[in-house]
Amino acid sequence: MSNSFESHVLDNRLTFLAEPNERSHTAAVGFYVRTGARDEDKSVEGVSHFLEHMMFKATSGGRSADDVNREFDEIGADYNAFTSHEQTVYYAHVLPELLPRAIDLLSDMLRPTLADDDFNMEKNVILEEIGMYDDRPIWRLHDALYEKHYGGHALGYRVLGTVDSIKALQVEQMRNYFSQRYSPDNIGVSVAGRFDVEAVKKQLSQCTATWKPTQPTRQYDAPDVEPSDFTITQDKVTRFYLALMSTGPSAQDDSRYTGQVLADVLGDSEGSRLYWALVDPGYADEADLSLSTLDRTGAFVGYVSCDPDRAEQVESILFDTLDGLTANPNQIDDAEIERAKNKLATAATLSGETPAGRMRDLGHRWSYGHDYATLAQQVERLMSVTTQQVRDMLRAGPFTPRTVARLGPAS
Repeated sequence: MSNSFESHVLDNRLTFLAEPNERSHTAAVGFYVRTGARDEDKSVEGVSHFLEHMMFKATSGGRSADDVNREFDEIGADYNAFTSHEQTVYYAHVLPELLPRAIDLLSDMLRPTLADDDFNMEKNVILEEIGMYDDRPIWRLHDALYEKHYGGHALGYRVLGTVDSIKALQVEQMRNYFSQRYSPDNIGVSVAGRFDVEAVKKQLSQCTATWKPTQPTRQYDAPDVEPSDFTITQDKVTRFYLALMSTGPSAQDDSRYTGQVLADVLGDSEGSRLYWALVDPGYADEADLSLSTLDRTGAFVGYVSCDPDRAEQVESILFDTLDGLTANPNQIDDAEIERAKNKLATAATLSGETPAGRMRDLGHRWSYGHDYATLAQQVERLMSVTTQQVRDMLRAGPFTPRTVARLGPAS
């Protein structure tokens, strides 16, 4: 994998991140917008995700929604978009000779007409999507957990919004949010694979020449975390679900590598302590723990599901495992840490071997203010985590205080 990298800030303040590799057989491009649920006012909760949908409608450049889908199909693109609490991303993975068409299409999409008719029609789609996720116990539990853990902070907002917030949202509110947040000085375009850097830079400069910077900001007030313990019941639910959250390293904290290793040791889907304690014996069908790194904050997030008759037993084993290891960090040995690091390094390498994986890494690192790092450098940093560092993190009590949410049958 080539280590060549260039970063350019265009005249309109849009950032272009380039990692060319002549040995690649494809190219990938991603438009990373630093905006998500965290950047919304409560009155427009869900607008970032709604906007993501609107980008696939009519564009200012004259494309219709049908044109957008047809052109992606014509170039054979692997394309999509997603919205999180802190990012909205649009991307395409194509053959190198088709990259200019993909860039032209994506840049045009990011200047939609936001027409009244498109807005009103897509509002119904969003409401249906909210209803679909409300019917999934794990998503209902996830939303309730975040809302309770973060209190009134925007990190607790639902990415999809609520039925009430979407129904109340007006197209003019969306237009105002778009004009402020979809500013070139809030967008990074990452490109990886086989391409000509100067040609892409020139094309991006031309495609975005009319985009005006607005100097958008993000509020970094500390979340008012409210550790608590609560239960939700539903008549139609036939399983028991439990989720937990506690404060963890941020996306900017070097200890995030230690946190990733610790989370893998405890909660990987296979071979972790929770797997052997709960899943392998048949007590639970799922048990995991992961680290969610966010902008200047972060959280450990855990989850288990099981038969309701085993709920008390599973919960007892879960917390005995977490708290027992916190009380005695020396239980973790070098071999356990080495296995976790090897699994994480393998996953990172498998992703980083493709232009799409490198494009995602470039965009993610730009979003959180990181300097460029090659795949090898990142793997080296991960592999440098020591058993002692993991034990020290455990001694700091990462899983308390915590928010615990349960969802089960009404009976």
